[in-house]
Amino acid sequence: MQQAKATIAIPKPQVQRTSFQHRKRIGIYGGTFNPVHNAHLLAADQVGKTLLLNKVLFMPDMIPPHVDHKEAIDAEDRVNMLQLAIEDNPLFGIEMAEIERGGISYTYDTMKYLKEKHPDTDYYFIIGGDMVDYLPKWHEIDKLVKLVNFVGVRRPGAQNDSQYPVIWVDVPGVDFSSTDIRDRIKQGRSIRYMVPDKVAEYIKEHQLYHE
Repeated sequence: MQQAKATIAIPKPQVQRTSFQHRKRIGIYGGTFNPVHNAHLLAADQVGKTLLLNKVLFMPDMIPPHVDHKEAIDAEDRVNMLQLAIEDNPLFGIEMAEIERGGISYTYDTMKYLKEKHPDTDYYFIIGGDMVDYLPKWHEIDKLVKLVNFVGVRRPGAQNDSQYPVIWVDVPGVDFSSTDIRDRIKQGRSIRYMVPDKVAEYIKEHQLYHE
């Protein structure tokens, strides 16, 4: 009687599948935005397009950690104006981390929180050339530079240079600030073309910056 031959199942070689996780490239533009104006929007758009970012998020602060204390209107109004200003640009968004956390807005604490929350994201932190000059004085700056890529927007009169790694982006110069806009409102002067029309309407409707 012939014995049946045992069949040995040879396992097929398994193809190892490697999942490639696409990292997100997100710009963070922090500030008081008191109010947001067209120079903010221009800089954010230019940086976002130049560096091929997925999004540029405006991040309004709650209490800026400035030595020279700056008064700002209520955060709700500043956020409402931001929403009006960015609604027609799909590149833009708003990051509410500092408003939601409250207290003094230290960039290191905020970015550490965001990196832990979104480990798949590379952050590009946008600042003006004048702010680059002050980087050595920033809270936990040596740790912060390991969390974010600093993006510097060149400014007239600033050194536009740093001992820290900074990606420089040239943006068409617009020589006015939120302070200028607030002063013009107090003086009853026009702010047309300095802020988006809907922001100007919001300021007028809510009688902001008149005192």
